[in-house]
Amino acid sequence: MSEVHRFSIRVYYGDTDAGGIVYHSNYLDFAERARTELVREMGISQRAMLEEGGGTAFAVRSATVDFLRPAKLDDLLEVETEVVAVGGASVELRQIIRRNATELVRCDVRLGYITLAGKPARIPAGIKTLFEHRIRERR
Repeated sequence: MSEVHRFSIRVYYGDTDAGGIVYHSNYLDFAERARTELVREMGISQRAMLEEGGGTAFAVRSATVDFLRPAKLDDLLEVETEVVAVGGASVELRQIIRRNATELVRCDVRLGYITLAGKPARIPAGIKTLFEHRIRERR
């Protein structure tokens, strides 16, 4: 596995405003898709988490987004996702959205692990270890 997960996404007409600029909330959608692919690549089944043991999921607890430059219609973007920290019930990620080498958006996301009733839960040891390995590779 690489230390930084990369996910490519094309900007479509529906992602933009009337001027062909990506609407600000769509960057969060791009980041969500990239996180989903990271988790899938790590071998974690979100469907299994939802269906087993009463159901659990990762949910966004907080997100800090810095909009540096705009993306435009037809741009090919790359979302880089890096695991920054793992706690007992949370995971912190840094996501950077780029067009070529130009950084457009920086997003720091904290995911909470919760039951479907919305209560915090401990991340299962196997899943926690998978995230921790992503951090160790960076050092």
